[in-house]
Formats: sequence, structure tokens, C-alpha cells
Amino acid sequence: MQARLLLEDGSLFVGKAFGAEGDTVGEVVFNTGMTGYQELLTDPSYCGQIITMTYPLVGNYGITRDDFEAVRPFANGFVVRKYEEVPSNWRAQCTLDYFLKEYGIVGISEIDTRMLTRLIRQSGAMKGILSISKRSVEELMEIVNGTALLKDQVARVSTRSVYSVPGNKERIVLVDFGTKSGIMKELSDRGCDVVVVPHDTTAEQIRRLIPDGILLSNGPGNPKNVSYAVQMIQELLGEVPIFGICLGHQLFALACGADTEKLKFGHRGGNHPVKDLRTGKCYMTSQNHGYTVKEESIAGTGLEITHVNINDRTIEGLKHTKYMAFSVQYHPEASPGPFDSNHLFDDFLESIDSFKRNRSQPVRQVQMLAERKSIQQMSGTKGEAHYAEK
Repeated sequence: MQARLLLEDGSLFVGKAFGAEGDTVGEVVFNTGMTGYQELLTDPSYCGQIITMTYPLVGNYGITRDDFEAVRPFANGFVVRKYEEVPSNWRAQCTLDYFLKEYGIVGISEIDTRMLTRLIRQSGAMKGILSISKRSVEELMEIVNGTALLKDQVARVSTRSVYSVPGNKERIVLVDFGTKSGIMKELSDRGCDVVVVPHDTTAEQIRRLIPDGILLSNGPGNPKNVSYAVQMIQELLGEVPIFGICLGHQLFALACGADTEKLKFGHRGGNHPVKDLRTGKCYMTSQNHGYTVKEESIAGTGLEITHVNINDRTIEGLKHTKYMAFSVQYHPEASPGPFDSNHLFDDFLESIDSFKRNRSQPVRQVQMLAERKSIQQMSGTKGEAHYAEK
């Protein structure tokens, strides 16, 4: 079957359909990774987007259950140069085509993805429609112009209830703005007692869980659409160590008074070089974001720039000069990508140990230590989640 990709600037690409049938509208972006298409499709940060793979061969190792980054994919569409129909991988449990059909994701192959990538780099990420229908180009353009891009992506991908992954060490409250399973795995591998909470959890609700540390996860969309999380971070800053990743990094910056802006075409891939300004070392990183923290907005916020992107000098890491809190724009859990920055999870736990040594425990927490081994079920005002340990 024929498939068409029409961009809002009128650019039209005609190719071969695979995956689900129908029409889908989303922001067309590109990823430079050579592998990892399954992790990308199941990364909640791609919610509402049409992903273009710059590497030409896709589908050649199929789909494997163990490589999911979320229980289901959230991407709207998938664009490749060459789709391999017969995968060669002993771990594969189904083909990419079957996987896309199962979750209603439209795919297109046999188009010039290099030309599409160059177009996005020149004009910036833009809205587009991926269609397997017989509608005219004029009709498709009307759909593109009449469809707004999503603004509630975080609410769509976040957990709706609290759940825990028990451990015998530090209790980490993981605020789920669209977290990847790789983050959970890194914390669990270190023995952490992880409590995952919804995106709109309040500061007081988090306090009741008596965390040793708070991790602000990755997630999709514009950080300014998640203003309620900014308020939560402001209230907790200084009370407990905080670590932000990707969207969590941007929300941390906003909470401290900095500003964010949209990048022309974003950073998406597993080969982005980042420099640690404190040590002079460079790391290859996995990235997936369309927004960045504005450098000129850092002054007077109490934030210090710790990492920069070598390609375009954008901010890749921040640290608060007064409070035990830091963040990175890239993904230290990778998946897919290099694990050069995996040590940041250890740094987070070390900051928790340091915080405990240098700060006497509040009376309120002492009184609540008896409740520490379990998460008490709570219900209250409208919108408050039920906190029950799974």
C-alpha cells in the first residue's frame, strides 16, 4: 500500500506503508541512532510525535519484550528508509510491522529520509500528517492545519496511581512525567526503595512518603505546560536531595527561576558529546528533547552550569549552589545509547548520604519513622491519588 507524509510547509513524501492503517498528525522529528528503534517507540518522551530514523535499515532485529521502555508505545508515527520485513535475531518475538499494527502506529518506508532530515534541520521540527488514505493533498493539508499539537502529553503518559518497587536502601520518590524503565532499573540495581508517583503529586503528598531523595523523570512536551510540577519542586527544594533528568532537568531550572526555550530541531540520538565543565571530561550521551534551558536566564537563580553540549553549547547539566540538587539534560540510563554517564545515579545516592550526615533529622520525620516500612493509603481532596503499595 502507498503511504504519504505531508509536512505543514507543503513538502510531500510518497512511500510504502507498513504498520497500522489510517491517518496520524504529529510533530515530525528525527533520531540519529543506529539501533534502538524499539526503545524509541516505547519512550514516553515521544508522545504525539512522528519519529524519523536517519539510519537507513530498520526492523532487522525485530521486537523483544525485554527491551520496552514503557508498557506500550506513545509515538504517533514512524518513518524509515528501508523496513526489513524478516528480522534476524534469536530474541525477537515479533516483527516491527506486527508491533506497529498492534498499537495503531502508522509507518512509512522507501522515502528519502536524508532529504527529510535536512529539511527539518533547515526549517525546524514541524507538524505533519502520515496517511495511508486516499484523501487528496488538499484534504490532508486541511487536517494538518486544523489539528493542534498535543499539550497534555505528560498527563497522557504518567502513571495514574502510586506504586512501589521495594528495596532495602534509600527511599527514592520517582515523579513520573513519562519515566523510562531504564531509570527504574538503575535505581533498583542499587537497592533503592523506589516509590513512583503521578506527575501532579503535590509537595505535601511527597513529604508523607518520607523520601531520602526525589528523582524528577524524563517526559514529553513543553516544560512550561507542567507548571504545577514547578511549584512542587520549589516547595521541596532544600528539604531533600533532588536529581532531574531531561524534562525533570528543565522543570528544576524553571523552579529555580531560569527559563526554557524550544530548540530548532531538538537533540535525539545516542551520539551527542557533552563536556563536564568541572572535570574537563567529555561523554557520549543519549538524548531526546526538543527544549533547552536558556543560558542567559541562569544568572541570579543560584544555579551553576555543570555540563554543556559540545555541538551547539546548549546547557546539559545544572547544580544548585546552595541546595543538594542537580540535573542533566541527557539520559544517564541510556537505552538506547552509551552508558558513559551511568555514574550519575551513584552521585545522586552519595548526595543523599552527604545530606543525611550534615543535617539533623526534622522532628516531624522522627515521629513518622514508625510508618517508614510501608506506604499508607491516603485519600483526600479532589485529584489526590490513592497511595497503596503494590
